[in-house]
Amino acid sequence: VCVSVCVCVSSVDHGGEFRITSGLHKFACDLTLDPNTAHTGLVLSEENRKVTRVSEEQSYPDHPDRFDVWEQVLCSESLTGRCYWETEWSGDGVYISVSYKEIKRKGRSDDCLFGRNVNSWSLGCFGNTFIALHNNKDPEISAAPDSCKRVGVFLDELSGSLSFYSVSDTHTLTLLHTFTHTFTQPLHAGFYLYYTNSSVSLCHIKHYTHTDSLSLSLSLSHTHTH
Repeated sequence: VCVSVCVCVSSVDHGGEFRITSGLHKFACDLTLDPNTAHTGLVLSEENRKVTRVSEEQSYPDHPDRFDVWEQVLCSESLTGRCYWETEWSGDGVYISVSYKEIKRKGRSDDCLFGRNVNSWSLGCFGNTFIALHNNKDPEISAAPDSCKRVGVFLDELSGSLSFYSVSDTHTLTLLHTFTHTFTQPLHAGFYLYYTNSSVSLCHIKHYTHTDSLSLSLSLSHTHTH
């Protein structure tokens, strides 16, 4: 199970890294994968919070929302306003994406592929190489940290920004890329699993409130005095 802890008492430094602060974690949203959109080469598990690409085709029923060529899936929930979520990925390569619901589902044209059209934005994750992709423009991100397997995504629809971050084991975020765009309709998180046996999990984000942090501090202080 993918779990992330957001700590309220963190601060920003000058190197582009910062811990998740209360200003960001309060926008955390709970997402689930939509089975009706999943390509037949994908298997959903963990209550529709994990997707894995497999070699055996699945016998899913026909559905107008299902991707029929690309191994992609969308989340059920619409994203509006300000939203933050985290994903953990494994395997040789995945695309962590955000898309308008109107993205085409049938055929192999770029109109159906996350990041290859005007309706979607994507971060390609391949080992230590990351690629930001929108409308077929794909600049490689040169400052990506080593062994980043967890990615945080923050959508600020009102200001027109979509940011992708690497998330370290100590919950430090490093900005990978920010798209700027005037979003005109609700968005959905989505994933494209480029290689067989790759997987993506949606993380449960646990919050430490100010009270929780104070209680933890008092508990630690009490422990150290005995």
